[in-house]
Amino acid sequence: MPELAAPTALRFEHHPADQPVLGIGTATPRISWQVPAAPEDYSQTRYEIEITRDGIAEVHTAASGEQVLVAWPGAPLTARETAAVRVRAGDPGTWSPWSEPAVVEAGLLGPADWTARFVSPRTIGGLDRPAPILTGTVDLPGEVVKARLYVTAHGLHVTRINGERVGDEQLAPGWTAYRHRLRYRTHDVTALLRPGPNRVEILLGNGWYRGRLGFRKQRAVYGDRLAALAQLEVTTAGGGVHVLNTDGSWTARESTIVADDLYDGQQTDFRHESGEDDIVDVVDADLALLVAPDGPPVRITEVLPALSVTTSPSGRTLVDFGQNLVGWVRLRVRGGHAGQQVTVRHAEVLEDGELGVRPLRTAKATDTWILAGAGATELEPELTFHGFRYAEVSGLAALDAADIEAVVVGSGLRRTGWFDSSHELLNRFHENVVWGMRGNFVDVPTDCPQRDERLGWTGDIQVFSPTASFLFDSAGFLGNWLADLAAEQQKDGSVPFVIPDVIRRPGPATAAWGDAATIVPWVLYQRTGDRDLLERQLPSMRGWVDRMAALAGDGLLWSGGFQFGDWLDPAAPPDNPFGARTDPDVLATAHLARSAEIVALAAEVAGDPDQARHYGDLAARVRDAFAREYVTPGGRVLSDAPTAYALALQWALLPGPEQRRLAGARLADLVRGAGFRISTGFVGTPLMTDALTDAGEPGLAYRLLLQTGCPSWLYAVTMGATTVWERWDSMLPDGRINPGEMTSFNHYAFGAVADWMHRRVAGLAPGSPGYQLVEVRPLPDHRLTRAAARHLTPYGETSVSWQRAGGELRVEAVIPVGATATVRLPGTDRDIEVRHGRHEWALPDPYGQPVLMPAEPTIRQLMDHEPSWDRVVYAARESGVEADEATLAGRLRPFLDRPAAELVESITGGWVPGSAEQMQELINNPPLSPGGHR
Repeated sequence: MPELAAPTALRFEHHPADQPVLGIGTATPRISWQVPAAPEDYSQTRYEIEITRDGIAEVHTAASGEQVLVAWPGAPLTARETAAVRVRAGDPGTWSPWSEPAVVEAGLLGPADWTARFVSPRTIGGLDRPAPILTGTVDLPGEVVKARLYVTAHGLHVTRINGERVGDEQLAPGWTAYRHRLRYRTHDVTALLRPGPNRVEILLGNGWYRGRLGFRKQRAVYGDRLAALAQLEVTTAGGGVHVLNTDGSWTARESTIVADDLYDGQQTDFRHESGEDDIVDVVDADLALLVAPDGPPVRITEVLPALSVTTSPSGRTLVDFGQNLVGWVRLRVRGGHAGQQVTVRHAEVLEDGELGVRPLRTAKATDTWILAGAGATELEPELTFHGFRYAEVSGLAALDAADIEAVVVGSGLRRTGWFDSSHELLNRFHENVVWGMRGNFVDVPTDCPQRDERLGWTGDIQVFSPTASFLFDSAGFLGNWLADLAAEQQKDGSVPFVIPDVIRRPGPATAAWGDAATIVPWVLYQRTGDRDLLERQLPSMRGWVDRMAALAGDGLLWSGGFQFGDWLDPAAPPDNPFGARTDPDVLATAHLARSAEIVALAAEVAGDPDQARHYGDLAARVRDAFAREYVTPGGRVLSDAPTAYALALQWALLPGPEQRRLAGARLADLVRGAGFRISTGFVGTPLMTDALTDAGEPGLAYRLLLQTGCPSWLYAVTMGATTVWERWDSMLPDGRINPGEMTSFNHYAFGAVADWMHRRVAGLAPGSPGYQLVEVRPLPDHRLTRAAARHLTPYGETSVSWQRAGGELRVEAVIPVGATATVRLPGTDRDIEVRHGRHEWALPDPYGQPVLMPAEPTIRQLMDHEPSWDRVVYAARESGVEADEATLAGRLRPFLDRPAAELVESITGGWVPGSAEQMQELINNPPLSPGGHR
């Protein structure tokens, strides 16, 4: 039996404390820990937290089982104050050893803590001018004991001390709703300083603050002057404190970066002379807007070598990195000469063997360098980023693959979730979801990372937040974004389409997009147990629901007005992504019911029973109104579209069990009639597999998931995709790019189905907030022989796996100390309660025998029998009756209840008797391997 181990993995708020947590923005940071091993009968009933400051330790004891986001027990930290924290936990008879100490240090907690002021170059650094460098110096009289740099900017900044770059962050200070919140960061720069003169240089770039933003060719959205704010505080031997502030004594000069933009790229001319130093102006700015970061900065997360260097049909040099990624190219030039220009263009795909740049729209995505002379030179931008897999390099006589690599950047989130199965295409799809999140979590959750957009669309992250919260530790990242959402929310409760809001449409209220205000906080609470975040967002959540209810009026049906609807339904034409099957009024009213229910639940968590009753009653009345207006007694939902049924089924919008049963059956028939291909857009897609599973059709959910025909999740994988696409057919089967103006090859929204893969395929789901209760409920299928998911929960690593072999199904689960699990094994009807530790079960494989059809099947039953359906599709194609599986299935949809013996007649209607006879012969006597239609 294991002994009770010392707590590990300490965290302050959502910051891992494996390294000192510097510059935290609260005086009372909550503390979390994990217990890696304990006896089987252990349950924490008490803990002690030791806080040491200035060499004085104080111990705080509590009789509690809490270990996640525990309230700070001591006196609040003051600005700049450092504390070392240790934790031990115990049950009534045993104490664990003490944890290793974790260090937390408060940042500058209010405007009064700042003595620096924003400064901006007076005559240089304007729009369309070279990027400026601001310079300040400080003379230190002795050895440096401790030094902290507090720094931010209007624009991007790259800060160096004595020529060495400060920290590892990229694109600092990131993008927030600058009018309301501007992040600063705290750096330990002790090792960069020395006795005597020290030089601090701050390179400024346009970034989000002044560069191009959005698809309307806007520039300087937040201001037309770049500026920096820096406060360097140095303690030297003997205790003296020396401060260098940005102020009127700083100077400015031009850099060799002659142009920079996030969309267009960076132009560098190493020959450019900086000229005489410029003076700086002190800029009036509200220091009350400064906030400490909630999550990690953008960092370099990986470097990929070139997979190949080839020549395009037009003679251009193309580099393939084998992965659609976000970042830039690092290029080594050997030799070279003064005036030589090297250019790198970027794109996600090739078309006709050349860079496919049309999806970039107006973004140039081009970096150029003009060399100053001979010799080896390493070229790498600092003030831009691109989304690309391919790079076109010009200006070099030859390029060796060893001299070029791709630098991958993104918010430095810790990976917390993994999935694996026996299906290689499914595994690659999951990896594509991961890469899509990595590329689009660049300080804000963007829609795409490559074209003239890259905005924090609310609808995209609303549907993807459950998947994001599983794959990466995104609580701080999304918590920061939600703070921006609340700040940008309009007085009437309307939620902008994008956060930060650069579209600025008055009164923006559209379902599913605005519902990010309610759904994302609730998802974070469910996945992390962060009640404080939920309470902080509750006014924003209520504001949005109140706005929806006002638009719905007394009838509680939100109808009319602008809606994105079920965006990018595959039935929508390339030039009309709004053209979905589902009526937008149905979708909007469904979201009002769902968000009202969430606010009721959140108010209950926050301890506000009156608000919980109010919004609970609102949700119930909206559900009643929805059922009266949009649902027939026979369970048909207006639009008769898959998304409408998925919403109604998953959000309890159907009043009676018989209506729910009939609606589930209708949804299943729509899936059959679509040839087991997806027929939903951004809103419906995340719900489809759950809706089918809960309707008793898990086999159809798997058919959708594993389909490779277009449109489907795996179609893009068969086309070589390494990220998830914006459109189901962003690339057409013939290799051409979708003709729509809006086409991205790196969008995560349709990757939201990965959440179903984690929860249902593998069977690992939160049973209570923060995974204190884990739900283990795997859903095997005969198409897979194994599946597994692993997640680093707030309590520690949890995993579930299953494997089918030799007529046996084996299930294994690992539950961390502090958590318990409810287990429902396949084919059983009762739950098993287990505690921490490793658990294994073996039972007869319910999926090991071939699935048999009834003796006299209907067409529906034949379609559900995959081998028989494959024969039908093959026969229809070979006989010339129908080459497309989805069209073939659509012909059969009106005849699903007919006997399968009438199948050929149902398809052909007797209008091509010769082909019909040939098709029937192929069905009756197929070749050995009739497959291949997928």
